[in-house]
Amino acid sequence: MTMLQDILAFNKEFVQEKKYEPFITTKYPDKHIVVLSCMDTRLVELLPKAMNLRNGDVKIVKSAGALVSHPFGAVMRSLLVAVYGLQADEVYVVGHYDCGMSAVDPEAMLSEMVARGVDPETIKMLEYSGFDLKDFLRGFGDVATSVKKSVDTIRNHPLMVKNVPVHGLIIDPNTGRLDVIEDGTKELK
Repeated sequence: MTMLQDILAFNKEFVQEKKYEPFITTKYPDKHIVVLSCMDTRLVELLPKAMNLRNGDVKIVKSAGALVSHPFGAVMRSLLVAVYGLQADEVYVVGHYDCGMSAVDPEAMLSEMVARGVDPETIKMLEYSGFDLKDFLRGFGDVATSVKKSVDTIRNHPLMVKNVPVHGLIIDPNTGRLDVIEDGTKELK
């Protein structure tokens, strides 16, 4: 049985037995917040529990490294939709210690792409056209600096309302401890 078949078999039972009922809520976050966090597997259940969040409390946006890598990309658009369309009144950027993005090697990733079938000519064409693949694939060295950069990008975005606090935190993926890097309420005073 493939993973997809396994998922679909489970899902059929999940729906038939109405196991979804405890999760019924609205599209609006009860706690009026949106969280940008990393896609790290250790945070799937730990992060909401460490922040006392339940289903329906929050909008969660995931990106590798909790990065807002482009001010007009999909991550920023999702945050703006949460604030303007889904009643989020606060933004939390939550990075984590031991993040894989801190060790991303663009050269190694490009080599892996070629090894897995990406045509080297495609890579050359993108580089020739002026697209900086290495910069696009680059991670970060320090998680606190990265969180501050994402907070700054969100807070100073020309389309972000200025009275929305944008907080920056780092979670320990082993214990769930949260360290505050930026208290967005202090920036509003």
